[in-house]
Amino acid sequence: MNKTYAMTGGATGIGAAIKQQLKDQGHTVWVVDIKEADVQVDLSTAAGCQQAVNELARLAPEGLDGFIPCAGLGPAARPNSLITDVNYFGAKLMTEGLRELVAKKSGAVVMISSNSAPMAAHDKELLAALEHDDRNTAADLVNSRVNGAQDAYAGSKLALTRWMRTETPSFAAQGIRINAVAPGITITPLTDAAKQDENVAQAMADFAAAVPAGREAEPAEIASVVQFLLSDAAGFCHGAVFFVDGGSDAMMRPQDF
Repeated sequence: MNKTYAMTGGATGIGAAIKQQLKDQGHTVWVVDIKEADVQVDLSTAAGCQQAVNELARLAPEGLDGFIPCAGLGPAARPNSLITDVNYFGAKLMTEGLRELVAKKSGAVVMISSNSAPMAAHDKELLAALEHDDRNTAADLVNSRVNGAQDAYAGSKLALTRWMRTETPSFAAQGIRINAVAPGITITPLTDAAKQDENVAQAMADFAAAVPAGREAEPAEIASVVQFLLSDAAGFCHGAVFFVDGGSDAMMRPQDF
């Protein structure tokens, strides 16, 4: 049965793998991104997100079977605030904006978190700014810090995951399943860029070397879990966070469950 999906960030990496797997199954996929997309907008701005929502409503007036906000920036992006603008504010605005379209088909939403998200748990100042939709304060914080890029990345992913879990009951009441996948280090252009960035290169190398499974993930391995969460086989999954990281989260937080 052909279904209709929308996603952000389908040009490379995990997003490209998700898009390809869905298309291989015969589904229609509308992609939103700043380039190489059906809907080309700047997702770092509220205006760009609203433009994308309006265009998807035109393209899929009968509703969406699922939405995957996959567009994201890694710690090599500059300025640091661009990371929070896309990873948190953009993903959240797009999900909220498409909520009614997904509800029309009792569809599913799969957020893209990260196994680095728990590392930001004690960054209360940044998390408060994000959770209160205070873009200016969040930008000031991450742009002024020595480790602001990594703080922006981990903080944006944690804030987005907390928002997802907080909103799970209200989404469920509309017939929408919302869950998240938390990848570990994965072979993507985003990761490659971070490995070349002098500010985070060593941390990335250490992170990769410590993966219990002994390797980095392939994008298709992350995409396959997204496919499961979109499918009827995950019909009773609501508000779950699936770590797909070769055992890294279990290694770092064995008792935090």
